[in-house]
Amino acid sequence: MGATFVVTLREAFEAALLLGIVYSYLDRVAARAQYHWVTLGGALGLVASVAVGVAVTFLSGPLIELGPDLVAAGVMFLAVVLITWHGWWMRQHARALKGDLQRRLDDARATQRLWIVGLVAFTGVFREGAETVLFLWGLMSQANVTGWSGMSGGVLGVATAAALGWAIFRGGRQLSLPRFFAITSVLLLVVAAGLFSSGIGRLIGLGYLPASDPLWDTTALLHDDSLVGGFLAGLVGYRARPTAPEVIGYAAYLVAAGWLFFGSRGATPVPRAARSQGDVRP
Repeated sequence: MGATFVVTLREAFEAALLLGIVYSYLDRVAARAQYHWVTLGGALGLVASVAVGVAVTFLSGPLIELGPDLVAAGVMFLAVVLITWHGWWMRQHARALKGDLQRRLDDARATQRLWIVGLVAFTGVFREGAETVLFLWGLMSQANVTGWSGMSGGVLGVATAAALGWAIFRGGRQLSLPRFFAITSVLLLVVAAGLFSSGIGRLIGLGYLPASDPLWDTTALLHDDSLVGGFLAGLVGYRARPTAPEVIGYAAYLVAAGWLFFGSRGATPVPRAARSQGDVRP
């Protein structure tokens, strides 16, 4: 539940910020009559994201014939790649996103084609929704993330993101967006590390990697199948009896992805002309 909450909170909040920027722009240029395009685009983006989820579920059926554990391991590693790429991309381009978005909106206004704002809303919501589907697909491949716990965490994440987005664009700017994205980036980092470690464990179980004895056993203190243990397993990759390859893989991913997220200095600078008081950007 914890991991699905973090993923949906982050992705849904990014979508809420995008919609809030578009709504705010239309309000500033006295084009509130065009709100319906944004609402329609966002709704269609959500429907398309759900369609992606249905398609992924349908297409994953034939893959199970290859072996559920092997498919689960592949899905976990795919989710790790996507989460890592997403974190890196946001690190590189987040500060320029609002300026790029507003240039697209200015072009739409200049050409009197404000229906384009609906397309902007659709692509933004669909992108975040499709990423969420793929991330959750990987998380649900873990034995400790059940359908009901994953669904409840996802619903709670979306609801929290909607509330935060509404509060920001109704004037409540106490939330520091850079701090929010930094914290959620760290949480996504440990979620991905847990997925990577779980994938290694699946490969060990399938015989693709050499088996080894557990490095420690904390079952008596906190079992994987307990409520708290299952929550921590999904969120930070907790294992009561981890093997050396799992621990090494977890630590190696944290170091490598942590440097990629926070150590590189390739972030896109914000043009001075694009900076204005009251900018809302990650």
